[in-house]
Amino acid sequence: MTLIHARSRLAPCLLAIVASTALPSVAHAWWNADFGERTKVTLNTGSAGITTAEALSGMAVPVRLHSGNFDFVAAKPDGTDLRVVAGDDKTPLKFWLERYDSANELAVLWVLVPTVAPGSDKNVVYVYAGNDKAPAETSAPVVDSATVATFRFSDTKGGIADVSGAIASTAPATIDANGLIGGSARLDGTQSIELPAGAQVRTAGGGPYSVSFWVKPAVVGGAPFAQGPLSVGLERGKVIVRIGKLQLEGGELPPSAWAHIGVTVGNGKVVLYVNGAQAGQTDLPAASPAIEGPIRLGQGYSGLLDELEIATVVRSAEWMKFTRASQGADAKLVASQLQRSGDAAEGEGGGAGYIGVLARSLTLDAKVVIGILAVMLVIAIWVMVTKTLLVLRTDKGNRGFLAAFRDASDVMAAGGEAQHAGSSLARLYETGLKQLQKRRVGQVGAKAMSSAALDAVKASIDADLVRESQRLNSAMVLLTIAISGGPFLGLLGTVVGVMITFAAIAAAGDVNVNAIAPGIAAALLATVAGLGVAIPALFGYNWLASKIKNISADMQIFVDEFVTRVAETYGEP
Repeated sequence: MTLIHARSRLAPCLLAIVASTALPSVAHAWWNADFGERTKVTLNTGSAGITTAEALSGMAVPVRLHSGNFDFVAAKPDGTDLRVVAGDDKTPLKFWLERYDSANELAVLWVLVPTVAPGSDKNVVYVYAGNDKAPAETSAPVVDSATVATFRFSDTKGGIADVSGAIASTAPATIDANGLIGGSARLDGTQSIELPAGAQVRTAGGGPYSVSFWVKPAVVGGAPFAQGPLSVGLERGKVIVRIGKLQLEGGELPPSAWAHIGVTVGNGKVVLYVNGAQAGQTDLPAASPAIEGPIRLGQGYSGLLDELEIATVVRSAEWMKFTRASQGADAKLVASQLQRSGDAAEGEGGGAGYIGVLARSLTLDAKVVIGILAVMLVIAIWVMVTKTLLVLRTDKGNRGFLAAFRDASDVMAAGGEAQHAGSSLARLYETGLKQLQKRRVGQVGAKAMSSAALDAVKASIDADLVRESQRLNSAMVLLTIAISGGPFLGLLGTVVGVMITFAAIAAAGDVNVNAIAPGIAAALLATVAGLGVAIPALFGYNWLASKIKNISADMQIFVDEFVTRVAETYGEP
């Protein structure tokens, strides 16, 4: 009894284990059913992404939303229904919406990610939207947990301000709305912006201190950043770090390209990072000056400056690598996918999911072109189906009639269309019989047919032969239009769609591949649609044309055979 009882309790457990291994993994429960969509954002620190070796905590990560990973039509026009939830689909996360442009379908929001695990593709956050009833929530800028000053240059009115609030002062500057992450400061090489920094933004001699920022120099030169004895300059295509008399040089900076620069001071060393990789290192002297005083931006520097972060800790190499990849929207690190509330599983990139992304990314002109092509496809299919049925019915009827005609001893007793439904030969035969009956051929006392009479009969049959050929070829021109016009219409939709996509990207300033790819792929869908119309129409046209050609040849042969037999039987000797 004990054994039986144990087995009865074990069976449900085994069933649950089997079910869990056999069934596909399902998505987390939807955080809130009132939200119709969400964007799953994965920070892949594993081998397939940007590999990191240490856990990072309190990271402020920018999330770029575009037509490929977010449905701007379903969301509120101002983005006030956005919510961000952790990977457990339960814990709301702090976020700040730096930019939301529903017209160009581009947005940037900063999310405070509590922990980024190393070597994992499970670092996930969800951006929810699609709830018209969601109340607007006030949110303050989110910053890295160890940052003491952060400049995001998102104030398009021209003010440079520390969004973390450590530096209360602001300074006027030219803001380029189409920067690396939202807006960027544009410096012309003649201006020098100075911001007073208090006790929070200082460190004693020897650190700890870290600074991180992005530059896009028009010409490699000048000093984008300086504070007290520390300056970070650009000379001879390289980054030059100076602290008093100490100088460190490294990295390569081509002009007119975004580059990430990081400098750490502490643990007896000065380390320079360029684009996430260590570019130089040197030891600090024993008597190193304190880094304090006003922050100076743009001394002799011409170009763009973005995402300046100052911290009184020594940033690790892994932090620099991750920051460069996340802020630069490295496609290997950041993957995003739009999901609907009706989705049952989190399958990454199923075929239907890709088609949905393309459909949502279609521009108006591409939709119009694809709509026209859809009508053309329906018409082409209708022509091919009706013509196929007609040709098959005619061919079958012709074979039956021709056998009866050749077996008949009397040329006027082969039977007409009533006995051979659909036969074009039978209809031509009936036309010939009517002409013979008018001339009383085969009746008692009828005269033999002259050559002129035979020619008249043949002319009447030939006239009907032309009408039969026209009947067989009618509407075939619609297939030729589909064959030749379909690809050109599709190409038109693609070219216009690509133009619109690039125009929108140029206006918005977000040129990363995640923003461009959906629009380009959707534009190419018009060409695919054009080929989808032309290819089946081409195959159908060629097959039908060959069958119609054979039937036409049979009709011409039959006319000659019929007139010859009539001449032999009823013609003049």
